Formats: sequence, structure tokens, C-alpha cells
Amino acid sequence: MGDDRRAGPKSEPPNKLTKREKERILSVANSPEFRDLPPSQIVPKLADRGKYVCSESSMYRVLREAKQLAHRGKAKEPQERRPVERYATRPNSIWSWDITYLRGPVRGTFFFLYMVVDIWSRKIVGFEVHDRECNSLAAALIEKAARREGVRLDQLTLHSDNGGPMRGSTMLATLHRLGIVPSFTRPHVCDDNPFSEALFRTLKYRPWYPSAPFGSLDEARRWVADFVRWYHFEHLHSGIAFIRPVDRHDRSDTAILERRKAVYEAAKRRHPERWGSRATRNWEAPQKVCVRGRRTEEEIATELAA
Repeated sequence: MGDDRRAGPKSEPPNKLTKREKERILSVANSPEFRDLPPSQIVPKLADRGKYVCSESSMYRVLREAKQLAHRGKAKEPQERRPVERYATRPNSIWSWDITYLRGPVRGTFFFLYMVVDIWSRKIVGFEVHDRECNSLAAALIEKAARREGVRLDQLTLHSDNGGPMRGSTMLATLHRLGIVPSFTRPHVCDDNPFSEALFRTLKYRPWYPSAPFGSLDEARRWVADFVRWYHFEHLHSGIAFIRPVDRHDRSDTAILERRKAVYEAAKRRHPERWGSRATRNWEAPQKVCVRGRRTEEEIATELAA
């Protein structure tokens, strides 16, 4: 098929604004009385005086053609703030953490599950269940997880939402002391912390997640510990080519994926007619994982100075 050769109508519409009419519209919009108002305000005011210059949409169109459809008030013009994208290319470079509720024995009471996950491998590097939400407890958990994993703290970023425990003074002081870079989601953006949210969904939608509330804090802690063992050693994670998080974290997933690829290649050789010209299933795990968040003050200053 050739290119679309339709050229549209060759004649101009009979109701097209003339050059003189456009000049009058610009004169009205730029007059001292109306120069600080948008067309949505100008047109009704003219109508109240029994005057019709043009429709609201026509005034917008004429101003756009004249490159005058810009910010017209004294308020600061809205500025687009693109999210910063942070990439993990190895284990223990970016962690994500959050807190979720677990129902307690008394109606309206809850236990609080603190959980930290490495976004590259999806391994749970730290978790605790407490009877209160506290930034001191969160800070202690992060510090213990960092020591246990033996990470290079100056290369670790900790991503979270904007909750109180995440931005508490004790938490930020601990991160600063350890050399961990804090990263936060953008305000009112619900999908900037997807790894922790997905982990909590996996936890609460397991068939053996209790339908009744937990009877005690110890019971909740035992259940979460059993879940973490299952998640690490039995669960095949869809986000990392159905590899166990511990295998991914230890970088032993390469051999597993190569064996899977060899199995499929052998099956294709036995029955090539079932694949035809198509390649076998892609068993490659992502080597770069991205998380989005708000820009730090230093990043905003650098962007404005550029």
C-alpha cells in the first residue's frame, strides 16, 4: 500500500477569521483591562457588556497562533518536575522498604510489619513485626540489615514513601551516619514504591494467609518468618524470570537460566515445526531495575543551574 495522499480541502472555510478580526482579538486580549486574564474570563465579561468579539475557543486559537498563550497572571508559573530514575544493576545498591498492617487480636488493633527488600534481587534483607509504628525501630532495622548484608553503605540507596517513620529525624540521622542515601516517592503518586507494594500483596494474597486476626505478636512474627522462608527458597519470582530471590541475590541464577535455555533449545531441535521461525522462550533476567522518585534538593539545584 502506498502513502496516504489525501491533502484535505483546497478551499478555505467561509467562516474563517480575517486578518483584521484576529488583530482585533489580540488588541482586546492585550488591553490593560484584560491582559492579565485568560479567555475564559474575558469572553463572559464582554458578554455582560453586550459585546461579542469571538468565541472562547477562537480567542485561545488566535493567542496560540500569536505565541501569546502563556502564563498571564502574577502567580508562579507551574513547573514540570520529572521524576528521577534510579537504577540498580547489582545486589544491595537500592533497597525499598515500607510498613504494612497485620490485624491484631482485638478489633481495631494492629501489628506493624517492617520489611526491606533489595529491588534488584527481590530478596527480603530485613523484616520485623512490632506493636507500634516508630522511626526509631525502623532505623534500627535498617542498620541491622546493612551490617548483616555487609553492604558498602556509601553505595546504597534506601527508597520509601513519605510516611512519618520514613522521614523521621531518627531515621534520617541514622541514614546520614551510615552513609546511606535516602530516596522518597513523589507526593500523591501511588506507584513510585512498587516493589514493597508488590511484596505486601504477595504476602497477603497467599492461600495460607490467615483469615482470622493474629492472636499475639509472637504468632504474627512466626507467620512472617515462615513466609520469608517460603518467599526466598520456594517462590519463583515473575519479575526476575521466575528465579528464587536468594539465587538472584547470590548471582547463581545465571547457571539456572542457561540450563532452562538449553532445555528449550533441545526441545526446538526435536520438534522444529512447533516453533517455526520463532525463537524459544526468553529466559534472561533483567540486568537493570528502575525505581522512580522525587528529586533531592541537590538534584533540583543542579537542574535549575543547568
